[in-house]
Amino acid sequence: MNRLKLGSGLLVAAGLLFGAAISHAQEHAYIGSKNCRKCHLKEFQSWSETKMANAFDLLKAGVRADKKEAAGLDPQKDYTADPECLPCHTAGYGKEGGFVDIAKTADQAGVGCEMCHGAGGTYTQKQYMSLTNRDYKKGEVVGAGLVDKITEGTCTAACHNDKSPFVGEAYVFDFEERIKLGIHEISPLKYKH
Repeated sequence: MNRLKLGSGLLVAAGLLFGAAISHAQEHAYIGSKNCRKCHLKEFQSWSETKMANAFDLLKAGVRADKKEAAGLDPQKDYTADPECLPCHTAGYGKEGGFVDIAKTADQAGVGCEMCHGAGGTYTQKQYMSLTNRDYKKGEVVGAGLVDKITEGTCTAACHNDKSPFVGEAYVFDFEERIKLGIHEISPLKYKH
């Protein structure tokens, strides 16, 4: 009986490890918003001025002290290396190609393009969306990982939820209002996809 339990446990452990390996292999690597800028300059420029692009700065000591204090946080503490804060104030924290720290991955500071549109490591390859393939098909790029339809769930699953110390009982995430305020300019594509 003990042998069966041990064997079953090993099978379960092997299955979990094998499953984790498959899952990791299927994850897309983060490449940074500057790579998106190559083709989406107007979007990049308007995004650069948004609160999302500058979300990392909110983690600095003294910034928005009144809001931090109201949320029970120390307003004079530097949260720029806090693993509880970084998933929502950087792109790809803890994932391949994502934010590590400001010295190594400054381009991933802030809520970048890939936080909404998915990690670009796959769908920006030469056979998909790239400077050398302007005839790509949108469906193929979406199949390779591009998130084309941003929904309320895109925002609430990752960050705008009760994991945030700023989300209390009175908090309401108004997706439609956020969209109206504008996340970034949306320009018509130059080529038909």
